[in-house]
Amino acid sequence: MTALGESLAQRMTLGYLCTQYGLVASPRFSEPVTVTSIADDIDSIRPGSLLLTTGQHVDAQLLADAEMRGAYAILAPAEAKESLESPDIPVLFGDLDTKQVAELAADIAGKPSESLAVFVVYGEDASASVKVLAEFLHVLGNPVGVVSATGSFSLDRQLDIHYPLSALDMQRLLSVCVEDGASAIAICADSRTLQKDALHEVEVDVLSLAQRTTLRRGQQDVLAQQASRIYGFALGDRTGVAARNEDSDTLAVQSNVFQDDDSTMRLSLSIAMVMSAGVKKNNIRSALRVSRELS
Repeated sequence: MTALGESLAQRMTLGYLCTQYGLVASPRFSEPVTVTSIADDIDSIRPGSLLLTTGQHVDAQLLADAEMRGAYAILAPAEAKESLESPDIPVLFGDLDTKQVAELAADIAGKPSESLAVFVVYGEDASASVKVLAEFLHVLGNPVGVVSATGSFSLDRQLDIHYPLSALDMQRLLSVCVEDGASAIAICADSRTLQKDALHEVEVDVLSLAQRTTLRRGQQDVLAQQASRIYGFALGDRTGVAARNEDSDTLAVQSNVFQDDDSTMRLSLSIAMVMSAGVKKNNIRSALRVSRELS
């Protein structure tokens, strides 16, 4: 399961969490207690953790086990308040949905997506396209993180994680990548990699639509809205939506980096994404020359 660590965490009091998320602290005098990480199971607890008990039976034994492992507080359902009237460890009572848990996790993590250029690939060819995108971002000079069920990395380090990822998992991974020095991250948005709403509270800079056929504008809009609804991220003015186009196809073909059509198509999508992010064509051509020399 997941622990959202304190290496990049904000130190937050229980009183702040009560005010921000409509929770009730017991005992009330515990509101100044500070938590520095989130865990969603006993094994993930580290000193300073707030343990989320969603889906777990909450009783005095769970509280004792959590305290022994170093938890500073527990978040329990409101219905557990009567059975836990005098807890030995501070308890926050309240019912948070998936999106509120994501907001809380992003809060404690220090909103790591704001420190990264976030590229999300959605569509029938997302998994293979993310791999090409990550390689191209690297050639452009970006330390890159990758999130995909086929293999997730923070720079060159492979991450040992279980899929599909929750919103809490995503905040943890983003924090790890920021801590390791990544400047960009490529995320595969498919059901093998991500749970529903996993990208809530993730600021997406570019969303790409990995389709094997060229998309009309109306089709792009429909797929972009679909991805937003499933994975929970906002489609705002700051989010570019990219699909293969005539310019990106031409650059990919002229580069001669790949000899097969599928790989060239994925390179074209990567080019369209970085163009949407503001990378100039001259820089793209230089990166393509480097890719050709390295291939």
